[in-house]
Amino acid sequence: MLFVQAALNGDRKHPGVPRTADRIAQDTKSAVAAGAQSVHIHAFNDDGAETLDSDACAKTLRATRRECPGIPISLTTSAAIVEDPARRLGLVSSWTELPDLVTANQGEEGIIPLCELLMSRGVEIEAGLLSVDDARKFVATPSHLRWRRVLIEPLDADPDQAVRHAAEIEDIVLAAGFTLEQVHHGYGIASWAVNQRAIKRGHGIRTGLEDVTVLPDGHEAESNAQLVRIAVSMIGSAHFR
Repeated sequence: MLFVQAALNGDRKHPGVPRTADRIAQDTKSAVAAGAQSVHIHAFNDDGAETLDSDACAKTLRATRRECPGIPISLTTSAAIVEDPARRLGLVSSWTELPDLVTANQGEEGIIPLCELLMSRGVEIEAGLLSVDDARKFVATPSHLRWRRVLIEPLDADPDQAVRHAAEIEDIVLAAGFTLEQVHHGYGIASWAVNQRAIKRGHGIRTGLEDVTVLPDGHEAESNAQLVRIAVSMIGSAHFR
């Protein structure tokens, strides 16, 4: 079975998006039951805003681990939440409860010191490549850095463009000699096309309401678990290269 990660929330507007620690934990349990092997989550403060605050992150991680012990949890470090690199680094350095992994978008200012800090604390890194430029920056990163996997995640709304950019990003990574596990996804309806290409190439995929709120036929998705079930079904019916 190919790797499937469920991205549960982010700032996506959808009634099924979990934001409290307890709801994130329950959604994790449902996504895992549907076939997800890992979850990617964003923590929220009491006002319902995304945050990198230590207490909110710890509360969310503890609740999720109580419901799903042993399931790898990836926490965001997105600059969309805290734009200032120094402030973001300070917040992350104050984390008391550590995730298993973080996503680290390689096009963001200050991302390398952030990765170094987290690696020094035993947290694994999913290197997020949102564009061809991100891929070029990634393959030029210092050789002492060790990544868990590469996330290939083109931002294009058009499915054909997203697939083309996913292929370009993958080609850059492979040409540089990186043989890391790859996980692919897009955004909106394009995510399904990116997933489909990745499955055919034997790569893992990510799905969930952070990435896509519609089904492959364009109808609105009900939940993260439903999206995971469809992704798992796609893998089961795929013909690999």
